[in-house]
Amino acid sequence: MASMKQIKQRKKTVESTGKITKAMKLVATVKLQKTKQVATEAVPYFDAMYEKITSVIKHSHSLKHKYLTGKKGAKRAIVVFSSNKGLAGGYNSNIVKKLVGEDADIKFSPSDTLVYAIGSKVRDELSRRGFTIERDYSENMEDVHYATYVEIAQDILDDFVNGKINEIYLVYTYFKNTIVHIPRVLKLLPFENVEKNTDKETELIKHRTFHVAKSKYEDDALMPMNYEMEDEEMLNQVIPLYVSTLLYGALTASVASENGARMTAMDSATKNAEELSEKLGVMYNRARQGAITQELTEIVAGANAI
Repeated sequence: MASMKQIKQRKKTVESTGKITKAMKLVATVKLQKTKQVATEAVPYFDAMYEKITSVIKHSHSLKHKYLTGKKGAKRAIVVFSSNKGLAGGYNSNIVKKLVGEDADIKFSPSDTLVYAIGSKVRDELSRRGFTIERDYSENMEDVHYATYVEIAQDILDDFVNGKINEIYLVYTYFKNTIVHIPRVLKLLPFENVEKNTDKETELIKHRTFHVAKSKYEDDALMPMNYEMEDEEMLNQVIPLYVSTLLYGALTASVASENGARMTAMDSATKNAEELSEKLGVMYNRARQGAITQELTEIVAGANAI
C-alpha cells in the first residue's frame, strides 16, 4: 500500500491537472461559441454551392475543360483538415480512421495518394504511415480569412491542371452539434456521372431551344445546360470559386468540431480528476487513521509491558 506521503503527493498532482483541464475547457467553450455560429451560418452556403455546381456540371453534357478531366495515371489528392493541437478526444484519430481504417468508405494508400495538409496532427500521422505530404498549410489552420483559401484552392487546381493529380478529395469534420462531429470525405473534382450528349441534345445545344424541348425530358438530369457566357470562361470563374468555398466551409466546420471535441474531452478529464481526487482523499484518510491506530496500539503495548 502507498504511503501517506505518496498518496498526498499524487492527490496534489491530480488536483493540479484538474485545474489545468478545467481552464482548457473554459477556453474551448469560449472559442466554441464563436466558431459554432460561423460554422452554422456557413453550412447552408457550403451545401448549396456543392449541390448547385455539381448539378450544373452534370447537366453540361460533353463539356470539355481543364478542370473537368484529370490526367490518367496521376495520383489522387486529399485535402485534410485537422488540428494543430492535441487534447481533443478522438477528433484527429477519427479523421485518420476515415481515411485508412477498416470501415473507410474510400480506401487511400500511400502509393497513389498525395496529401495537402491543413493541420499538423493528421499530417504527422499520415507521414508516419508512408503518405507523401505534397503541400503543408498547417499554419493556416487558425487563419479564418477567405482570401487565404482562395490561394490554397488555386495551388491545388494548378497541380490538377499540370497533371500531378487527377482527383481531389476534401476530408474534414462535419459539425452537427456540440457533441456530434462526423468525419467526411467529399469528392471535389472531377465531377462524376457526366454523360455524353445524344444527337437530339447536341441539336438542341446548337440551336439553343431548351425552353421548347424541356417537356421532352422527363428526367431533369438529362436537360442540357445553357450558359450566358462561353463555357470555358464560366468554368474558369466558377470552379475556383467552388473549390475555395468548400475549403473555407470545411475550415469553419472543422474548427468548430475541434473546439467542441476539446471542450467535451476536457470536461470529461476534469470530472475524472475530481473523482480520482476524492478517492485519493479517502485513501489518505484511511492511511492516516491506520497510522494513528498503529501508534496508539504501540503506546498501549508499551505501557502494559512496563
